[in-house]
Amino acid sequence: MSAADQDTGPSSRGRSLPLSSLARRTRYALYQGSRLALYTLHSEAMRRMNRDLQKDLPETPKVEPDGPVPSQRRMLADIVKLFAADLKAVEDGLYPMPSDGTMSPRELLATSRAFFKDVPEVARRRATGAHQEVNEDPDGFAAALPRYYRQNFHFQTDGWLSEDSAKLYDFQVDVLFSGATAAMRRRALVPFAQILRRKDQRKIAYLDLACGTGGLLRPALTAFPRLTGTGLDLSEPYLNVAQDRMQTRRARFVTAMAETLPFADSSQDVVSCVFLFHELPPKVRRQVIAEVARVLRPGGSFLFVDSLQTGDVPDYDGLLSLFPQLFHEPYYTSYLTEDLTGLCASAGLKETWMSPAFVSRVAEYRKSD
Repeated sequence: MSAADQDTGPSSRGRSLPLSSLARRTRYALYQGSRLALYTLHSEAMRRMNRDLQKDLPETPKVEPDGPVPSQRRMLADIVKLFAADLKAVEDGLYPMPSDGTMSPRELLATSRAFFKDVPEVARRRATGAHQEVNEDPDGFAAALPRYYRQNFHFQTDGWLSEDSAKLYDFQVDVLFSGATAAMRRRALVPFAQILRRKDQRKIAYLDLACGTGGLLRPALTAFPRLTGTGLDLSEPYLNVAQDRMQTRRARFVTAMAETLPFADSSQDVVSCVFLFHELPPKVRRQVIAEVARVLRPGGSFLFVDSLQTGDVPDYDGLLSLFPQLFHEPYYTSYLTEDLTGLCASAGLKETWMSPAFVSRVAEYRKSD
């Protein structure tokens, strides 16, 4: 985006930026700047802790990138570009000024303490390869869940299976992505806003797959105040936290698998998912796509946010190859080369738009009328 496109100051024609726009941009810059600083500081502190912890842990294999790795400067520039696009969407009236992720000082302190308390546990699992702890109780409630799901993804404590994990997860992801996670998710609201400009929000059936703690469902219902939505997830603890955080009657929650959706054929206008597909085995990805196509009405949209794939932004290919080496991501490598456009097309979902957004790809797939 050029300086002219951003229009952050007086233009070449001598027009000054309205005070309201200047105030909004200042507010946005302060909001995102504080998030960037907060999560970067936590990332640096975690890196130092891990360096010290490594002295008493088994040596881990050296990770090697399979391709180019962007510099810190390049990654920061891409975060700034993401924020500029996010702000433009606000100024274009597509959705309101973001406030998700805002915590009170007490909440922030408690979450920060929990984060650092968990760092040694994650380091231990990474060093010892302990990624099956949540599957060690064969008679527990997790036994009824799909086997691919019963793992300590990212080496995180409890996997997806506790409220403690749910309360900490978003913070951990923001530390990894320097506070840019919510802005990447919000890119899905751009095509969503365009869809709703042509329809009555009150008559839209909206389903968010693998909604977790409400990372996309919550800003969607905030952005579109007459919209109702359903959040679906396999983790009851995560859904409990989502319900506590959202506190709205316009959201309902369903515990179910994305590969066997409990909805009628052609019953949904919009289906979304965020960071789901890289966590799925290839066979299950195909099942989920088939289910999305089944429940969407003709002309309905599938809004997709997930990791970049190999070749989306070639300068990031090496960084993507490091991710499954550093974290327990058993299905990520196969995701990197999955032909999502082709898979969706074979199910009757045509890709109408795709755009990189920092380390994510955002796309819309539309079911034929």
